[in-house]
Amino acid sequence: METYGYSNPGSQQNQNYSNQNYRSEKKLAAGLLGILLGAFGANKFFMGYINEGIIQIVLNIVTCGIATAIPFIEGIIYLTMSDEQFDKTYIQNRKAWF
Repeated sequence: METYGYSNPGSQQNQNYSNQNYRSEKKLAAGLLGILLGAFGANKFFMGYINEGIIQIVLNIVTCGIATAIPFIEGIIYLTMSDEQFDKTYIQNRKAWF
């Protein structure tokens, strides 16, 4: 059966609708862990960055807690970016810092 160039507009609307409702599974938790428990590298460990989590703990010990600003800022960055951008940057491309 030929459609003569006619496509089903409903199927495209469903694809666009699903893209608008994209939800990251880790973004909210990683952001809150960075803000609340960043001194312990909790956000890094949660996302699977074990070495970076250990580095965060050591930095906080060496700087007497001043390095806690790093995960706090990261947590804010995580929460303010879109879910798709978060997943592409930190989950798929494995960007460890900022």
